[in-house]
Amino acid sequence: MRRRGRAFIIGIGIMMAAAALSGCGKKAEEAAVTTEAPTVMPEETKTIVLETEPTTEAETEPEGPEERKEVDGKIQSYLTGEMVDVAKANRRPVAVMMSNDKASLPQYGINRADVVYEAPVEGDMNRYMAIFEDYDDIERIGSVRSCRTYYTYFAREYDAIYAHYGQSTFAVPYLKNVDNINGVDGTGGNAFYRTKDKKAPHNAYTSGAKLNKTIGQLGYRTSYSDTYTGHFQFSKNTYVPAESDAKDAYKFYPSYTMNNPWFEYNEGDGKYYRFQYGGKHNGDGGQIAVRNVIFQYVEWGHYASTDYLNINVHKGGAGYVFTGGKCVPVSWKKDGDFGPTRYYDSAGKEVMLNKGKTWICIVGADRYSKAEIYGK
Repeated sequence: MRRRGRAFIIGIGIMMAAAALSGCGKKAEEAAVTTEAPTVMPEETKTIVLETEPTTEAETEPEGPEERKEVDGKIQSYLTGEMVDVAKANRRPVAVMMSNDKASLPQYGINRADVVYEAPVEGDMNRYMAIFEDYDDIERIGSVRSCRTYYTYFAREYDAIYAHYGQSTFAVPYLKNVDNINGVDGTGGNAFYRTKDKKAPHNAYTSGAKLNKTIGQLGYRTSYSDTYTGHFQFSKNTYVPAESDAKDAYKFYPSYTMNNPWFEYNEGDGKYYRFQYGGKHNGDGGQIAVRNVIFQYVEWGHYASTDYLNINVHKGGAGYVFTGGKCVPVSWKKDGDFGPTRYYDSAGKEVMLNKGKTWICIVGADRYSKAEIYGK
């Protein structure tokens, strides 16, 4: 791990103008009383302080995104870009809601997830949606918690089958937009089980076998849609961003309040290791480590006078992509109501990721200036 250096915040006002061209939110946004956060930081808050050693073009020039093609029974995963068995790579993934309450820890199965979304719910607590491609042999996944509206859109972006244990009242109309397995109604009666080592509501779990059985019983399509073309662009080789606005990023905080998580970059394996609640963030398989991290800033508010968050996942906005020890400021734009979210650099080019797991932090735009990013 690297020691903590000086913090920097990269101004990204130019990309916010591009983000404004993206589509507006739909029904969920119309039903809520939303307080919009500023999406362009005032000039006086922008600082760039890190100086990095120049690198040669040969070291940083990417060869372009990996072409998806079958070789010896394997093909690139849509989730990680890595070569996996064709049968699993072309099968729809499952997206499972997970708790992050201290009483629920550790999360079981999360080390096997290929993509994880972290987003706040009411009371400053965060929950996760863990997306799995290879899950058949996992005996315990969870604990599984309830759905929120915005997670239905995240699951649809990956053509995933969405597993959850209940939902907020506001999420009910949106569940019709995604194939889902619900632990509190007839769609999920066989998919979940309770354990004795945790107290309710933190003791509901699922497994690969139970998910597969329930998917079959519900008759859900098991292969990706014919129109699905993937979510990310993965580099052919190890990718270190060479954009002029990329900076070193070896330790960084998304600024969530309750669990106060952060990531630390390990040069040895090129992964970002996750921490929260003052220490290592361990799943049942050890400390969580991913190849890419994304901060995606969103407009948010509350539904009427409730504590339930209304998060706008359609309008577009600012963000950061962390990969290869570097940070690139980006703008994001969602492709239609249910299409994938894309991330673009200051030149309008879609940012590539390194092959491997990705962690996406959904953060309110009003907390943009609170992110802490440190170099070596």
